[in-house]
Amino acid sequence: MVDAFGQWWDGVELWLAQLAFPFQFALLMCVLLPLSLGLARLIDRVVDNASTRFNPVPKVPPTVDDAQPPKVEAGGPS
Repeated sequence: MVDAFGQWWDGVELWLAQLAFPFQFALLMCVLLPLSLGLARLIDRVVDNASTRFNPVPKVPPTVDDAQPPKVEAGGPS
């Protein structure tokens, strides 16, 4: 199983090395760019979840309606 994968990988590597540079670059960008963005998003979610678990946001009591300024209508004077 490992030998078969190694032979397949060697074939892919040889095929890629024999391509012209513009095709190598285009193929690399079409494959590597989405993989990199997906990995970055995964790392971001993992770090965000870990930081939320280890340092939760404290509960803030709701504000009183009297403390909020009155709303001004668009047609009325400000």
